[in-house]
Amino acid sequence: MTTDLRVLAKADWDTWYGALEVAFGGVAESAEERDLWRALTEHDRSLGVWDGDACVGTAGAFSFRLAVPGGALVESAGVTMVGVAATHRRRGILTSMMRRQLDDVRALGEPLAVLTASEPVIYGRFGYGAATRQMKVDIDTTRVSLSAPPGTDDVRLRYVRPADVHEDCEALYARRVTARPGMTARQPGWERLGLLDPQSERNGASPLQCVVAERAGELVGYVRFAVKPDWDYQGPKGSVQVHDIEALDPAAYAALWRFLFDIDLTSSVVARNRPTDDALLQLVSDIRRCDITVRDSLHVRLVEVGAALEARTYQAPLDVVFEVEDTFCPWNEGRWRLTGDTKGASCERTDDAADLALSVRELGAAYLGGVSLTSLAGAGRVRELRRGALTEASVAFGSDTEPWLPHGF
Repeated sequence: MTTDLRVLAKADWDTWYGALEVAFGGVAESAEERDLWRALTEHDRSLGVWDGDACVGTAGAFSFRLAVPGGALVESAGVTMVGVAATHRRRGILTSMMRRQLDDVRALGEPLAVLTASEPVIYGRFGYGAATRQMKVDIDTTRVSLSAPPGTDDVRLRYVRPADVHEDCEALYARRVTARPGMTARQPGWERLGLLDPQSERNGASPLQCVVAERAGELVGYVRFAVKPDWDYQGPKGSVQVHDIEALDPAAYAALWRFLFDIDLTSSVVARNRPTDDALLQLVSDIRRCDITVRDSLHVRLVEVGAALEARTYQAPLDVVFEVEDTFCPWNEGRWRLTGDTKGASCERTDDAADLALSVRELGAAYLGGVSLTSLAGAGRVRELRRGALTEASVAFGSDTEPWLPHGF
């Protein structure tokens, strides 16, 4: 039987989303989760593949603005909700959706597409490179202490209902976005994500709690978290589960972490998504007791090489010609001259000799400054054609702060 790829109609959302749930194991999400994703779905950017009345493939995109080195917010397609029915694998369904989606992204004038991968091996062949990492920490607070900077004791902390302060917390988050590449400026409706707290996902932990940090009556930080009680014969050994934490200055940040460390009846603090250069690592007394795990997070795809490379700035003066391979989006193939510095950049096609040869996947991995071109060259994925060009480009592409995606989508 032939399949039909088409834009999602609103009336088909339940069938479409149900097919996605089956592709991810068949466990139905809570009504709270489904209501959120129904509200956030951009139907004109969502695709379904149908075999008769059955939906056998899904893919969507959100309209994001992504922070890049230099502080610009770049229009980006947040690729999401991708799944193929197990009965219809190896029929080219995923490739057809990726093909249509990237063509649509290009038509909309968005230079970037980004995603988080359920399995990282899937998306490299479509030109996505793993550009950010996330760090999980599981801290033994009975053996680790914090060294708080001056001013920490001047920060006032108080419990609040998460929903009562979500607008103020969103405003604080918005002030933080351009300071770190990889963060997204949240569009209307996305503030609900931070309040999502289905009971089915708590795994024995409390409902979502929130503590705000204030100085002279002004909000300077917040943390949303849950407490998972636990006991053994020796006594309490509960854990604090950190959902998200933001602060405007070091003292407020330290005050919030010190609070988390000191919650009664707990012996650990777990945060599953922090940047790999988190200041927390400089506050703790014993990093070996923090049980650190790092994994890939945001994957980046340059849809328009020239526009994407012009959208960010560079840490050092740069003048380099890339020979770019991009078989999936052939309009990017060929030589591009990138010139730039901390003030801006230009990237145009050229017939000049290439200095570096790489695929668009490597450009995506290096784009936010968290993966060095030198490292990629060490793996054989970037070739230096002009001596010195690799170091020049690798330094320029770097970022003072590690790129980081604060939440999934």
